[in-house]
Amino acid sequence: MQTEKVIDHITDWLKSYARQAGMRGFVIGVSGGIDSALTSALCARTGLELLCLEMPIHQSKYQVSRAANHIFWLKENHPNVRSEWVDLTPVFDGLLEVFPSVENEEDRLMSLANTRARLRMTSLYYFAALQKLLVAGTGNKVEDFGVGFFTKYGDGGVDLSPIADLMKTEVYELAKFLGINKEILEAPPTDGLWGDDRTDEDQIGASYPELEWAMEMDSKGQSAQDFKGRQREVFKIYKKFNTVNRHKMLPIPVCIIPQSFKITS
Repeated sequence: MQTEKVIDHITDWLKSYARQAGMRGFVIGVSGGIDSALTSALCARTGLELLCLEMPIHQSKYQVSRAANHIFWLKENHPNVRSEWVDLTPVFDGLLEVFPSVENEEDRLMSLANTRARLRMTSLYYFAALQKLLVAGTGNKVEDFGVGFFTKYGDGGVDLSPIADLMKTEVYELAKFLGINKEILEAPPTDGLWGDDRTDEDQIGASYPELEWAMEMDSKGQSAQDFKGRQREVFKIYKKFNTVNRHKMLPIPVCIIPQSFKITS
């Protein structure tokens, strides 16, 4: 990959899109992870306004410190970067108090994880509307179009997706080139939605390089029967997530009414 050219291309695309939309810049949720770090760095390079939001919800102290250190690094290198701290923990806890109890604890935990993401999306759009900013998405290609590893109307609710045509390994390549903090480059990827230290690989059952391989094999029309051992296992994992989460990756279905039904006799 021609790293510098890709970086310049995304930067120019961001700047052009914002100007054509008549917006002042971008707002992004900075989590302490690699995807938000790269996306915020690319937005900062445009020279347009960038508002970085920290939105902890019972967050790991390590995630919080990585996010804070990254924002500090951005501000040191880009005068157009601002930040806000929005502690959503009390809001989240307030919802827990009014939500009814459920029997299946695993379903409850999944629903609450998605609720965290949707609270953050709501906060991002609050600031975006006030300050005429675009919400920049942080999803990469394998998450957004492979396994659907994002929350519908949560981190999937954005105005534009600058890194959604980059595989996770390419995200790391660009981040390293830009000088993103080593602690972020070395941290295991996590969505930070569970209030514990589980990683993306813990949840999915496969690493991102493995998922990228499966995504490529699937695009070539291959099936699990074409592989053995770990490769077959990874391919099955990929296909399971790709199938279950397909509703996230496709346009919202619209019920089309036959024109003949609309004609009054």
